[in-house]
Amino acid sequence: MAEADFAAIYARLKMILQPYEASLDLKADTNENYYLDTYTINPANKKPIFFGAAAWKKNYVSFHLMPVYVNPSLLNGVSADLRKRMQGKSCFNFKRMDEASFQELERLTAAGVQDYKDRGFI
Repeated sequence: MAEADFAAIYARLKMILQPYEASLDLKADTNENYYLDTYTINPANKKPIFFGAAAWKKNYVSFHLMPVYVNPSLLNGVSADLRKRMQGKSCFNFKRMDEASFQELERLTAAGVQDYKDRGFI
């Protein structure tokens, strides 16, 4: 896979998270890692509650969205194409541009933000 392809995928996934930067804690913003936490501390481990990230890895670009781990019902109605990209419970991996999946992730991320707000995490 060409490095330019992964750069475009990473940039597109990062764009999904950026609108929420103002209400979350930006932990990393590099050419390979964009990472957002909440300002809410988890009482169990005394660390901020993770929200989401985009990460450029060697063989793929990943999109992490912790609200779907906290509330798996957010995944109800998610397309089979997006589910095929899931690695674990809250990570989606991409090796090529897939605008339909990116748009679906935009909706899922917005739902995740609302869920975290409802829980008092944001």
